[in-house]
Amino acid sequence: MIVAGGLYREECLSPVWSRIFGSGGRAAAAVSQLSPGTILHAYGARQWADDARYSMEAFGVAAAITEIDADISFTYFHPLSTPELHPDPIIRQPPLKVAGEVVLRFGFVEGDVVVSADRVVYDPQHWDDVLRFHENGSQAGTLAIVLNEKELQLSTGQYEEADGAQALMARTGANIVVVKRGPRGAVVYDGELTAHVPAYVSESVFKIGSGDIFSAAFALGWAEQRLTAVEAADAASRAVAHYVASRSALLLPGMASIGEAAPDGTVGSIYLAAPFFNLGQRWVVEESVRALKALGATVFSPLHDVGTHGNAMHIASKDLEGLRSACAVLAILDGEDAGTLFEVGYARDRSIPVVVLAEAPRPESLTMLVGSGCRVVRDLTTAIYHAIWAATK
Repeated sequence: MIVAGGLYREECLSPVWSRIFGSGGRAAAAVSQLSPGTILHAYGARQWADDARYSMEAFGVAAAITEIDADISFTYFHPLSTPELHPDPIIRQPPLKVAGEVVLRFGFVEGDVVVSADRVVYDPQHWDDVLRFHENGSQAGTLAIVLNEKELQLSTGQYEEADGAQALMARTGANIVVVKRGPRGAVVYDGELTAHVPAYVSESVFKIGSGDIFSAAFALGWAEQRLTAVEAADAASRAVAHYVASRSALLLPGMASIGEAAPDGTVGSIYLAAPFFNLGQRWVVEESVRALKALGATVFSPLHDVGTHGNAMHIASKDLEGLRSACAVLAILDGEDAGTLFEVGYARDRSIPVVVLAEAPRPESLTMLVGSGCRVVRDLTTAIYHAIWAATK
């Protein structure tokens, strides 16, 4: 397989992550064992281009790196945060050119790639590039576009997913469109066929690069192994579950049979139980609300939906009213706040599932939480995903 995509520095504060990977590097590494002779075409910072070549060689990947001056990096506070892109501005480079039987093409921030292949999988990486596959002269005998819900909406102006997929196929000539929905799986549009593919549950969720793994596994299955688009998307979803739990990019034989399918249905209301009495606590609440809503959840946040004005009886009654109508609770255990712990106990007494984020707990403080059936996790992204799965009916 030929992979054309970015080689970038990736940094994350929590959980700690520091790698030179990017979409192209990660995807090439992913397919290397099952697609011998994989070639990566990318730009790379002059200061670490040789290191990247050696790293790719260790995976069995031949890296054709066009060296540039910029050391491009994506820096995350946590995996669901909006990354900071450096440097600013980024100088655009002349386009790369690749041709072959099977090509996986990603969007670049510093350049472009002109591809010609029998089968192409295109992951644009940004909504502004979704409709531009052919603009630079790229050609594909059969074209599959893989993108997320937001990219589809913004690029087509259609907020009904099926309408957006049909519009995208009409405007680009794509034969297949795969729409990724994060914890809610993906939907495959293949001509007149529409099929939902589930997400697969993992104990932990490391989100950075998960979309790259999906596209790589889909390209391997559909473009090289000639699986149907639905079969390839299902295998890709399982590969993502393995990656987000292990952070290992390699696709290995047998992955197509692993994984427990996440619930398939409507995401109900999620009650956010958390203290919000200082800036740090307030920031976590705001980030949690933003991330949950971005992934399709409805959120009841006492801070936003009830507020802090009024007497204790008024606030408590309104909070509990929202809690009783919730399908799941996401509890931020910061400092063992009494209100948060009360809400957790209230929810469990009513058999409402609870996901607890406890980053640095005292072991003895978790006894009643674990004993009453709460799922306790250590990072925000994992908590967000498991709360959505718990609220899906």
